[in-house]
Amino acid sequence: MTRTKHSPHHCNLRVECVKLIMAEDTETPMLLVRAVEGAIDYKGHQASRSNTGRWRSASFIIGAEIAERFAYYGISSNLVTYLTGSLAQSTAAAATNVNTWCATALLLPLFGAWVADSFLGRYSTIVMASLLYILGLGLLTFSALLPSLMDGFDSQTSAFTKALFFFSLYLVAVAEGGHKPCTQAFGADQFDGQDPEESKSKSSFFNWWYFGISAGATATVMILSYIQDNLSWALGFGIPCIVMIIALVVFLAGTKTYRYSIGKNEKGPFVRISSVFVAAFRNRQKTCPLDCHGFLSKQSYEQFKFLNKAMVGPNDHDCVCSIAEIEETKAILRLVPIWSTCLVYGIVCAQISTLYILQGATMDRTIVSSFKIPPASLQCFMFISIIVILPVYDRIFVPIARSLTTNPSGITMLQRIGTGILLSAISTIVAALVEMKRLTVAKEYELVDKPSVTVPMSVWWLVPQYLIFGLADVFTLVGLQEFFYDQVPLELRSIGLALYLSVTGIGHFFSGILISVIDNATSRDERDSWFSNNLNRAHLDYFYWLISGVSLIGFVTFLHFAKSYIYSRNVV
Repeated sequence: MTRTKHSPHHCNLRVECVKLIMAEDTETPMLLVRAVEGAIDYKGHQASRSNTGRWRSASFIIGAEIAERFAYYGISSNLVTYLTGSLAQSTAAAATNVNTWCATALLLPLFGAWVADSFLGRYSTIVMASLLYILGLGLLTFSALLPSLMDGFDSQTSAFTKALFFFSLYLVAVAEGGHKPCTQAFGADQFDGQDPEESKSKSSFFNWWYFGISAGATATVMILSYIQDNLSWALGFGIPCIVMIIALVVFLAGTKTYRYSIGKNEKGPFVRISSVFVAAFRNRQKTCPLDCHGFLSKQSYEQFKFLNKAMVGPNDHDCVCSIAEIEETKAILRLVPIWSTCLVYGIVCAQISTLYILQGATMDRTIVSSFKIPPASLQCFMFISIIVILPVYDRIFVPIARSLTTNPSGITMLQRIGTGILLSAISTIVAALVEMKRLTVAKEYELVDKPSVTVPMSVWWLVPQYLIFGLADVFTLVGLQEFFYDQVPLELRSIGLALYLSVTGIGHFFSGILISVIDNATSRDERDSWFSNNLNRAHLDYFYWLISGVSLIGFVTFLHFAKSYIYSRNVV
């Protein structure tokens, strides 16, 4: 029996749980091994449980993602400084531009995930996005070099440099849209959720995944922010380009070990879901017979009852859409209230790389007489908090909680997310109190109209707000990753992780809109804006109190929807 090779992304094989794995060019069975249901190897053969996937394969993907996060944060963590410095933008304009770019980079994964799940497959999408990423970073480096290469040129050259910079920046955002959702989903695909041991590893995977990218981000803000502020922006953008090349090489090195998911349904996931809505609308005047809805659980039947009519055929007894198709459509709809109430977390997240940095730039950052830490490097305390807490959470908290709750993850995913939302609100309350203290010190030393003079207040005052938000990330962001990966239909897992990213993406958009609206409203009649370029006359504290209140309202709303949420696939 000669085996036929298939593309990992266009194979319609239905894999059984146990299968004879044949030698490639012989009819003699070589060994009896367990195969992974719904997965193939790089040759298109049914994936062997012992030879593919698990932590060996996941380590290549995590390594590539660490390098990619180094490159991404090499741009995003200090972007506001580049805009206010090299491009001479105002505080409000720079913060809005950073928020808009971050939001774009975090929303485009919805498109990238759709392309991956419907057409290219996750592996091919990652490779293509990586190449685009490298091109964008290369052009970004060139745009930073142009001012020194064209010294003395006219304003048209300056306009071209800015245009090239923003083109390159958004090219990176497009690449991020394809790379980010697929790498994490592809990494989680290396663990079989139906296997008891691999199921536990999959839960740990999301913890260690975030641990790895936090380590990469820590290295970025500690090293690159200093290079960008004190040596060269071209070098500061060029290093991420080199690191991204390394990320692609690492990812390709694991090709032969990966498991590639294959679809089990001839209809695509988007076709199935849309057909349920179409059928339900067409049958809106009909009633659903008992023999069609009897297979739905009572809870599922009562929720989104209008979709039950999608089972009614033209003769009122034939079922047009299957039970599974209706269940997966309801699973997507159940995510909407959870997703929408988590957006407040994204608004808080947006301040980490914008206003917190500008706030720190006004304070005393001296460590020794000749060395000042870059304000963007304070973000490393958030990542250090994550790096320290995640192993404690995974190795100590989860086993203890598991023994009390019998839940494999210790606490439910929604309990984890809600805890983080509350912690994020606390972090902005701390930020508001610290900013009130900073403004008081500025007044005491008569520095209100001297924005270029350092406020004699140590930048270490900002550390608690970073640490608390890092703790919030351990709960909310990791919880969101696992939740949206687990609760969407199997073939939409890239989309699920893109939904998690869109929480912070839309949060950045909302933050940018809030800043623009408040800046316009508070700067009328020659008054000082909340976001005045002179931060000693601004009122960032008012803004922090505002988003603290919004976060607490969002937390209460989240609790309301979380209590009634029905988990898919019997997951709790």
